[in-house]
Order: sequence, then C-alpha cells, then structure tokens
Amino acid sequence: MLSKRVKFWLSLFAVLSLLSLSIACSKGDGDDVEEDTSQTGGPTGTPYQTTGNEGTVTGKVAFTGAAPAPQSIDMNADSACASKNPNAVAESVVVKDGKVKNVFVYIKDGTTADGKKITSFAFPVPPEPVTLDQNGCHYVPHVVGIRANQKFLVTNSDPTAHNVNVQGKGNPPWNTSQPPNAPAIEQKFVRAEVIIPVKCNQHPWMKSYIAVMNHPFFAITADDGSFSIKGLPPGKYTLVALHEKFGEKSIEITLAAKGSATGDFSYDGTSVSDSMQSSTLEVLAAIEFPMLMKH
Repeated sequence: MLSKRVKFWLSLFAVLSLLSLSIACSKGDGDDVEEDTSQTGGPTGTPYQTTGNEGTVTGKVAFTGAAPAPQSIDMNADSACASKNPNAVAESVVVKDGKVKNVFVYIKDGTTADGKKITSFAFPVPPEPVTLDQNGCHYVPHVVGIRANQKFLVTNSDPTAHNVNVQGKGNPPWNTSQPPNAPAIEQKFVRAEVIIPVKCNQHPWMKSYIAVMNHPFFAITADDGSFSIKGLPPGKYTLVALHEKFGEKSIEITLAAKGSATGDFSYDGTSVSDSMQSSTLEVLAAIEFPMLMKH
C-alpha cells in the first residue's frame, strides 16, 4: 500500500504535468505569430481599403546656386570596369538644370481626413521584385525604394566580380560575393529602415542606398528633379526629402479628397554631409507600419 504522503506527491505531480501540457498546447500558432511580429516591427494593422478619394502628391527638388561639378572616378584598378565605363562619374550629387536627381521623398507620418493615423493601416506588399543591378561598376539605380518583405534581387551585368555589402542596422547586414554571370542574389528586408548603405568591397567607389518602407507612399526624383506619389488617402502629412549629401528636409502638406498636393524642396549645398549614415538617418521607428506577412 502506498502511504498518504506518496499518494499526495503522485497526485500533485500528475496535476502539474497536466497543467504544463495544457499551457504548451494553448500556445500553438499564436505564440509563433507574436515572436515573428516582434522581429518585423509590430502586430498586423488594419488593411487599408481604397475609397476612390485617394489623391496624388507631386513636386520637384531644386538646387540653388552653382551646381557642384561632376566628380570623375578612376576605375583603372579594375581593367574590366575601366573598359566598360571609361568616363565614369560619381552619383552622390547629380544636378541638372537646377534640379536634383536621386532624392528619396516619402510620407513620414500624418493623419487621414477621418482622423486615423496613417501608421494604423497595413498595405499589401507588391509581388514583383525590386532589382539592384551592377552595371558599368555602378549600382543601378543609385537609390532604391522597396517595401518591407518585398523580394529584393541583386544582379551582376559586369564582366568582373563584385562584393555586395549591405549594411543594415534595423535589418541584418549581409555581405555576398557575386562573380560574372552568377545567379541573382535574393533577399528580403523585414523591417522599415531609412536608409541602408550598400557598397562593394572590391570597388570602393560603388555605393547605393536602400530605403525600406512599410507603405507605398514614396518616390525617387528623376533627372529633372520631379517625383510623384500616388494613391495617398486625403489628410495632413509630413513629407520628407532625403539626399545623401544635402541631408533631410520636411514640409507639411494637405491633400483633399481626389485632389493633388504639391511638395517642392530646395537645397543650396550648405548642409553637405559625408553620407546618409548620420544619427538621424539610421532607423526611423516613427515611420514603421504594421506588417502583413509572417516570417
């Protein structure tokens, strides 16, 4: 016969075992989601439903004063680069007819006309990839805008090897070699991060910048300094222009239902910085939008 003390401890052990099993089973997929969203910036927001009242923000980025002269690049360290791109110039400052190219323009924050924070919405991620090519021993395009969790491809169109060094801080950094004719490198960025520098360890003049966003309201200025951001709900927003040398500028805009708003910016070269990697341009938590996809 078992003593009362032994029976007591056996009963307690059985109860604790059942309790542990119940807790383990109750976690299930829900805890997996919580763990994943902590890595991707937060819980899922309310999916945005288009209303037909969305509008467009357009503008130009100008440069006042004498434009900086293009800086030549000496590629003689790699004969393949020098042969393919004999008249290479740096892309850090590209000014033509008083307009600035390669400026990243985006909605930083704001409130829709019905009083909801734009950050409370989730937006679908495009299925098509964004591609960064290495061509003429340059990164093309020089500035890349991409959605968090959107497929990102890096290709090599040059007859020489490159080393793609992506220096994320909010996203894990990675550094991958890519010889000629190699398959595309495929990656994803799981968190919003403005802005991620990219360099090639083998060709020090090669630089690019990636802006990862959790919403679709961004653009990069063209040769004539123009940009267009479409599909924005009516409301009041902070519009930001970010240039790797001239820094950040912001303005407030109001967009009416089915309307258009203009957001023009101007640089004069007085706030030149060495790179986009200043303390204000690393990871901007304020612009992180809820994620749609689980990782």
